[in-house]
Amino acid sequence: MEFFSTNNPASRVDLREAVLTGLPADNGLFMPERLDPMPDSFFRDLRNMSFADIAVAVSNHLLGDSLPQSVLEPLVREAINFDAPLVQLGDSDKYILELFHGPTLAFKDFGARFMARLMGHFVKDSEKELVILVATSGDTGGAVARGFYQTPGIQVVVLYPEGKVSALQEKQIAALGGNIHPYKVAGTFDDCQALVKQAFLDTELRDRIWLTSANSINISRLIPQSFYYFRAIQQLPEGSPAPVFVVPSGNFGNLTAGLIAQKLGLDIAHFAAATNDNDIVPQYLASGTYSPRLSVATISNAMDVGSPSNFVRMQALFHQSHEDMSSAIDGFAYNDGQTKESIDELWSKYGYIADPHTAIGYLAAMNVSSKWAHHPKVVLSTAHPAKFPDTVEEVIKRPVDLPKELAELSTLPVLSKSIGVKFEGFKEELLHIFA
Repeated sequence: MEFFSTNNPASRVDLREAVLTGLPADNGLFMPERLDPMPDSFFRDLRNMSFADIAVAVSNHLLGDSLPQSVLEPLVREAINFDAPLVQLGDSDKYILELFHGPTLAFKDFGARFMARLMGHFVKDSEKELVILVATSGDTGGAVARGFYQTPGIQVVVLYPEGKVSALQEKQIAALGGNIHPYKVAGTFDDCQALVKQAFLDTELRDRIWLTSANSINISRLIPQSFYYFRAIQQLPEGSPAPVFVVPSGNFGNLTAGLIAQKLGLDIAHFAAATNDNDIVPQYLASGTYSPRLSVATISNAMDVGSPSNFVRMQALFHQSHEDMSSAIDGFAYNDGQTKESIDELWSKYGYIADPHTAIGYLAAMNVSSKWAHHPKVVLSTAHPAKFPDTVEEVIKRPVDLPKELAELSTLPVLSKSIGVKFEGFKEELLHIFA
């Protein structure tokens, strides 16, 4: 398998280069050169497979000509060692796919753990250390920090917007120390993401430091995110129609992974992209005009993205056709007041405690076109509600139990350093530490 740049489909690299460089030199994003459907035998056996078996089969289908089975299978089984259970809401046609059962209680654990092990394999014999740059609006930073913590030969730099992540998210990002270097940026997530992208395009930095990314701009993040779409369908009642997947969306990596799963032959009826006031993609789907802008802060902070990186991958999958994309995906956007009402409804009606992102997904599921009335709606739940205690507890009027993974972090100090949004200052910091 080779990977092409969305800015130049003729430019191809192998898996190792795609993963370790993260971003093509032309500032596009890497995509697999082909997405052939999984064999019929896989789908016949799907209902009887373990989640790890599914992950191994999909990985081998995509990457089996790039890595030997003896390397790939144990890597995948070690990374995907927790489940993604499907929870039905009462006797309705709506389901919650819980993606928060990994070590940092967020769906980002799937991608981060897979990527950490893949990169660890690729750098194990290198004399030079690899420096990973990652921007986060919330959960990505914690998942990457935990996934790469104490990985030999790898250093991690995490940028997050100061004052715009929850207290527990900040602890997950910035309390580990060791090979994890956290920076709080006096700006927005978009500023953090811009610093990362500028770093990759800076020739002096790339000459002096071995850089890569762990954001969803890195293709190794997207591949494992496709696994749980197969796991979701496996858990639906036998004979169910193809589902509508409702995806809380910020940088749109999660939805792109679902589109990849669909290309691999998974029977998905439709997608709904659910977001907050940062409604750039829903507006594009409605109008055909893509107008990125500065992000605004909301209580669903992982979706506070004004220029979604993975939009160019979505365009590549739909061959730049607005008509094709808008026929496959509906867009929805909700404000903070509506999000709180949704948290309340999920609790009062079903006894289900949801984080703000899942609550937005539920709102979209309630508003999916009647065309899909007879299809199950599967909402991807991206984070544990305990990561957003202020918002959730205010609404449901009761404490949310703190999982031990978060309780252990709560007493640790935050180790991050404050920086501004100017690239030159960030560049000097990187050169000082790593060059």
